[in-house]
Amino acid sequence: MAKLKGIIFIILFAVVFWHFYGDSFKEDGLEATVHEVREDIVSFKESAFVTNTVNSIKQGYEFVTDLFTDKIDSTAPSNEVKIEKPNLNKPVEQTFSIYNIEIGDERKTVESQLGKPQRASKNEYGVEWMAYHKNYHNFMMIAYDKNDKVAGLYTNQPLLSSTEELSFDNTMEEVLNTLDQPVSGIKKGSINYLIEGKEEYDTFLIDNNYVTIFYDVHENHTITAVQIINKQLEMQKPAYFAEPSKELKKGLEYQLFDLTNAARVENDLKPLTWEESALSTVRDHSQDMAENNYFGHTNLDQQSPFDRLQEDGVAFRIAGENLATGQSSSIYAHEGLMNSLGHRKNILKKEFELLTVGVAFNNENQPFYTENFITK
Repeated sequence: MAKLKGIIFIILFAVVFWHFYGDSFKEDGLEATVHEVREDIVSFKESAFVTNTVNSIKQGYEFVTDLFTDKIDSTAPSNEVKIEKPNLNKPVEQTFSIYNIEIGDERKTVESQLGKPQRASKNEYGVEWMAYHKNYHNFMMIAYDKNDKVAGLYTNQPLLSSTEELSFDNTMEEVLNTLDQPVSGIKKGSINYLIEGKEEYDTFLIDNNYVTIFYDVHENHTITAVQIINKQLEMQKPAYFAEPSKELKKGLEYQLFDLTNAARVENDLKPLTWEESALSTVRDHSQDMAENNYFGHTNLDQQSPFDRLQEDGVAFRIAGENLATGQSSSIYAHEGLMNSLGHRKNILKKEFELLTVGVAFNNENQPFYTENFITK
């Protein structure tokens, strides 16, 4: 009988443990609740009978659920105000427009429609992305050239118009059947930089612009984002990775933060608040990976993301971490994370309230991105 009880205990342990923590181990986007695993394992060790073990798990589960409910219900959603969706018109001069803005439009015309940007941040092209939105609704970024004319556009919300009748409702197959063949690379100097979208994006040369269309692999490869860069601006970037600088580091951090919030709002979730107290933690981890040539959530001292936050005195109740590297910009990093289920889960987890992003560059100018999602 004792042996039978032991077998039952092990089976119940495995089933309940996987029920609460299985998703965290199945995906790359690392996520955990503070001390949950450790404390529950201790309670398993201290339980004398299977019935006591089951009861302790049930109480623990209800305790965490209550914490979540109390925290969420006590905070009014910051995106409750209904924002009207704009009327989108067909472009006049170009094949594509975003929020009725086209490459070549003058800044004063843009801002008479959109108002002043919410943020200006340095990008990989050596200019600034201007972020326009209303609490991350109708989100888009615009880059201007030295003459204050639109040279770059981006959105990950359904603000696209086209003379080719393409919108965010269309799929990759429909895009490829409508437009000319995507480009296979972009030549800069003597080097041809290959473009390998792997069914996550395609880049086209249209109207003397590089138009990159991103697809959501989890939603039938429908269009999920569009970036349009004037060819002249693209050629200002001499290599695949931009030259690192403090301004670029900060720019990539804030851009990934804004892109995350735009994706959350598009999925009917509250935007996250920047958590300054964790900035050194995420920057240090990115720097550690860049300098020591590794990529992972556990650092060379065997510290987890949660160990690092606690060591730096960052209070949290639940936390998650996403990592990315190899992408030339925050846009490509974000779109890649959204196409990975584990990372997407962190980005769209409704219980998270705070976010910090840290970027560092290795000796080949390759950026490493660390995102820490936090709820206190």
